[in-house]
Amino acid sequence: MSDIIKLLPDSVANQIAAGEVVQRPASAVKELLENAIDAGAGHVDLILKDAGKLLIQVIDNGCGMSETDARMSFERHATSKISKAEDLFAIRTMGFRGEALASIAAIAQIEMKTRRHEDEFGTTLLIEGSVFKDQHICQCKPGTSIAVKNLFFNVPARRNFLKTTQAELRHIYDEFHRVSLIHPEIGFTLTHNDKEVFHLSTGSFKQRIVALLGSAYNERLLPVSLSTDSLQIEGFVGKPAFAKKTRGEQYFFVNKRFFKHPYLHHAVENAFHELLPKDSFPAYFLHLSIDAAEIDINIHPTKTEVNFQDTKIIYAMLHAAVKKSLGQHDLSPKIDFDSSSDHGIDFGDISRLNRVVSPPTIQINPDYNPFHNLGGTFKSTFRPSNAPVDEKWRIFYDDSQEKESQPLIDEAFNIERQNVDFRQSVKYLQIQGRYIVTSVKSGLMIIDQHLAHYRILFEKFLRQLNEQRVHSQQVLFPQTIHLSAPDAELTQEMMPELRCLGLSLEAIGNRTFVINGTPDGFGETDAAQIIEQLLETFKNNSLIPQNDKKHTLARSMALQLAIRYGQSMSETEMASLIDQLFACGIADVAPDGKKILKVLTINELSSLIK
Repeated sequence: MSDIIKLLPDSVANQIAAGEVVQRPASAVKELLENAIDAGAGHVDLILKDAGKLLIQVIDNGCGMSETDARMSFERHATSKISKAEDLFAIRTMGFRGEALASIAAIAQIEMKTRRHEDEFGTTLLIEGSVFKDQHICQCKPGTSIAVKNLFFNVPARRNFLKTTQAELRHIYDEFHRVSLIHPEIGFTLTHNDKEVFHLSTGSFKQRIVALLGSAYNERLLPVSLSTDSLQIEGFVGKPAFAKKTRGEQYFFVNKRFFKHPYLHHAVENAFHELLPKDSFPAYFLHLSIDAAEIDINIHPTKTEVNFQDTKIIYAMLHAAVKKSLGQHDLSPKIDFDSSSDHGIDFGDISRLNRVVSPPTIQINPDYNPFHNLGGTFKSTFRPSNAPVDEKWRIFYDDSQEKESQPLIDEAFNIERQNVDFRQSVKYLQIQGRYIVTSVKSGLMIIDQHLAHYRILFEKFLRQLNEQRVHSQQVLFPQTIHLSAPDAELTQEMMPELRCLGLSLEAIGNRTFVINGTPDGFGETDAAQIIEQLLETFKNNSLIPQNDKKHTLARSMALQLAIRYGQSMSETEMASLIDQLFACGIADVAPDGKKILKVLTINELSSLIK
């Protein structure tokens, strides 16, 4: 039997490596931007065509490369960053694996022009699918320009798995934010389809945040600073009042490298404990400076995961730094005791302080009974007036059995003993602003008002999404919403779904929208917050099928607009709610699987009383 194990050709090995390093156009953008920063660039231009599918070009004014280095840079595991294993524990550059350019060249057509500042001429290289086509001397500016054309041109299966232009562009914006945020000393531009999206001048960290996310952030940020012998923390957190329903504006950096760390994220969120409403997320932009020997970034091909030698100490210090910042910047109202000694109180008539104070008196009628004038007898029956009743619910609404529940109600409320006399018109009772109670043939029905409305709205919004019907009411005072670049692209992509949900938006800039219409019965709900939550839901479920997306968006919208616990309802409102509930396809279970109602049978009630 012949040998069966063989060495893979370099072209195949590079394509396999590309599967780990280059998952989508944004992956190539990240690697090229990091190379430009490592080259000492003071300005970087990013040019895109069709969200990077046709062209990704990065131009920098860094150190450039010699003719030999330019050729070597596309070999596997060729790097200038490390020379021995020990160097892996003292890495301060962005790229160091020597995989990026070789991986990108394996699945794209590459044209690179590079020139060192001390050289008179530069070098041009042409590569297609790891195959060198040409290398010659050229005239070019100092620095490096690398153009990646037709990504995955030789791997059509991978190209077919790319998402829409808007989706891929969002991922590129995310990577651009992560790289440009922590390097305010470098100027950046981003141009997509000949339209300039970002033009970032050099400045401070705060100025870079404002330039990327909008001028509103100039007043929303609180500085964070902590310095010890082993760790320095610098950056900003957002004021709790401006917390959003989306997680997008949360950035950790260590030694000028973006990273993700759920444990340290919890440290920041915990510092905001009791300052944020439920389902709101704090914004933070925090940079940790630490000895390179104390961290390990060589644990993932994309280098976004980091291991720390002592994570618990960093957790405690990070939590303390954020907590201190929040405590120092007037997040709760305070009285200025130095401004005035009287605090606006008139002490002119001091003589009254010596008078005799007698307790107040009131007159009480011990025989008063608030139910005395109601008259009649209590009768609590219910049948939806307009809605069709499903067969499985008909058992609750049999007229012939209606009277059977009346003695039970009379006994339960002990009318004669309490001297309470209800009129027949009382059909529904609201308990603690949470439950609606009504009698039915088999006993007593208890309905959760929030979950009932949740189910009603969910089915309503799902129908609108499936039928692509628009039910929107024009607002008297349009609301303006400012979004980050990725969220703005996502909003453009979601416009059809938002319109079907009743949210009418109009773009008035790259990242600014005007809300002109809201769903019927929207009330006083903040439309901007609703949109932010929908964006967060859409991002968290970006990989699910389109039908499930509709379900997810309908659930998110319905959950936010459903009546809350504690909201009082009139009898007419309760009747309408129940009518609509039993007109739903599923009336007993909420979209999240929770039970909406419970029927206590006569036997169960009797056992409770006993």
